[in-house]
Order: sequence, then C-alpha cells, then structure tokens
Amino acid sequence: MNHSINRRNWIKSSLMAVGTMAIAPAFAMPKNKALAVYQPDSILHEHIPTFQYNEARIVAKLNANENPYGPSPKVIKAISESISLGNRYGHGEAKILLDMIAEKEGVSADHIMLSPGSSDILEKVAFVQFMNGGNVVSADPSYMSLMNTAQNLGATWKPTLLTGDYQHDLDAMEKAVDSETNLVYICNPNNPTGSITDATKLKAFCSKVSAKTPVFVDEAYLEFLQKPEESSMVGLVAEGKDVIVARTFSKIHGMAGLRIGYMVALPERIESITSMVRSTMGLCVTSLNGAIASMKEESFLSSCRSMNAECREYTKGEVASLGYDIIPTETSFMIFPLRMEGQPFMKGMYDSGVGIRVFNIDNKPWCRVSMGTMEEMEIFVDAFKKVTA
Repeated sequence: MNHSINRRNWIKSSLMAVGTMAIAPAFAMPKNKALAVYQPDSILHEHIPTFQYNEARIVAKLNANENPYGPSPKVIKAISESISLGNRYGHGEAKILLDMIAEKEGVSADHIMLSPGSSDILEKVAFVQFMNGGNVVSADPSYMSLMNTAQNLGATWKPTLLTGDYQHDLDAMEKAVDSETNLVYICNPNNPTGSITDATKLKAFCSKVSAKTPVFVDEAYLEFLQKPEESSMVGLVAEGKDVIVARTFSKIHGMAGLRIGYMVALPERIESITSMVRSTMGLCVTSLNGAIASMKEESFLSSCRSMNAECREYTKGEVASLGYDIIPTETSFMIFPLRMEGQPFMKGMYDSGVGIRVFNIDNKPWCRVSMGTMEEMEIFVDAFKKVTA
C-alpha cells in the first residue's frame, strides 16, 4: 500500500527526532558505558558516571555552564506578570523582541529568527543544510550538536584540530572546504575549551569562505567578554555576507531553563527554515516577556559579567597554584588536564557534592568546571584539593 506523507509534518517530526538524538545529555546515556563517544573520529569523548548519580546530592552544580545569578529580578517579575497571558499566543511579544534584537544587532527584523535556545537553531540549520547529504567542516574538539545532527542525516563531518594555542585553525578549515561542503561551523568562544579565535583573522576567514558556503558562528558565550561586540561576526551579516550567527539567553542572561535564543542571518537563510517550520510557535509568552525584560537589563548583565570574571580569576589562581595548566578563557567555564583518571576524579568530586564534567581529549582526562557563585567555587577548590591530594 502506498502512503502519502505530508512534507511539512514529516519535516517537523524529523526535526524533533534528530534534535533529540543530537543533544541527549551524557548523564542520560546507558550507565554501563564509561565514555560517551560523540563521534568515532573525534578526539573528544566524555566520561559518564559509572556510579549512581543523584542530582539532589550536588551542592555546587558546576557542570552545565549555567548562570547562577539569573534570571534578574525584573525578568522574574515580567514572567510572573505574563503567566495570565498563557491562554494567548505570543506573536505580538515575538514581534517586539525581534525588533529589539534587530536594533541591537544593526540589521532589519527579517535578518532575525527566534528559537527556543540556540541549540534549536543549530539543529534546524543542520537539517536544512544537510537534508541531501554533503559535508560540514568544524574544529575538533568543539560543541558537537550541529555535527551530530548533520551526520544523523547522512552528512560527512570533516574535523580540523585546533592550533597550539587552542584557536580555530582557519587555514586548515579553509583547505577542508570543497564542492560538497554545505556549512562551516565555528564555536567562538569554543566549547569545551573556552578559547577564543582572533576576531580580525576570523572576520577575514568568514568574509572569504562565506562566498563559497555558509559559515555558522556560534556565539553563545561571547557576551562574557568585556567587549563582546569587537569579537562578534554579526556585522558581516549586515554587509551581506552569508554568515549565520547564533546567540542565546541561556548564558549571561541566566535563562537556560526558559529556552530562548536567536540567529542573525541573511533573509534567504531565515526563509530556508521558516518556509518549513514556524520558529515562534515553539516559544511561550512567559519566556518572550522575560527576554524582552532582559534585553533592557544592561546593569544586571554587566554585574553577571563582573562576578563571573571574579570567580574565574579566583578559581584559575587556585588551580594553577597546584601546577595545573588551564586553557586561557574569558567565558563562564574553564578546562584543564587532570593528573589522575577521570572516573575516580568525577566520583570523588561527586562525593564532595560537586558536579563537574570530565572529558577525554586526545586520550587524556580533562576537567571542565563552570563558574558558579564564589561560595560554590570555594567548595569546588576545597573538593579539588582533597580529591587530587
């Protein structure tokens, strides 16, 4: 029997299914595996607990790069006051937020697409770009959501190693681009390394390579920099370059659980997605009103940036004093190689009430720790000294 399939419904259901596979957290994976293999060819693998992991025991949750200070009081107030609007769609609020973001980024509103967080953007772009295969070029290690989705759709991943100072190897990435390359992905600052690639070199790269294929720049952590606008690639979009920039309210805005983000791109790139799925239908009116309020909270964002930097400098100093080499970072997390095996380290930190992430990078164990409050970082340092003694 022949069954007709509605193309729009098939795309929607496939987007959800593939997205779920791409972003499933390591802790949700089978516990009989000690390492989560993101991709067989990657030098990055994540340790997952081989012990019973109870989130309720964690007193310093430093494993998800969340902002411990948000949402701001004004955002909470805006969300609370909008709960009674939950019986209505948020199209009007979405329009307000689109216009605010467009003004901030220096483009017209048709260059902006809203989404429930930036991960949703990564996966939707991957779905559109790789429905018919092709390849994606990115750094290794990096944030793998887009590449995972692309490969689940049948695309090929072409990884390039970072440079000796952990920047993207732009020369190698340019050489990797060929006639089958449907996208270049750059996470800047990079996750999980926290390193940032020189803005001048990256702008030149994006300008040149985007003439051949779209360049996606994930700027989820950019706003933790003291002068983020100087390192953003969003100005290239205004110049008409085929560059896609993703931002999120999950990090410095402290709204990770409220799920809202956006992308800045050429109108035709936006249309390639919105012609298949409606971006704002995945957003609730409470999150939209919270984001609108947060866009006005420059003093709160500045305070988060300062407190994050203070905790980062304290933690870096304490860990470095023990002889550990930390990759330079201006983000809300840091990573450094361990001098013991990953599983016993993770178990020891867990027993002390500290949640962190442990990766194997090039077959060596590394600890990635998110910045919490100063009290949480003091708990981390005390536990780290005890576990590694």
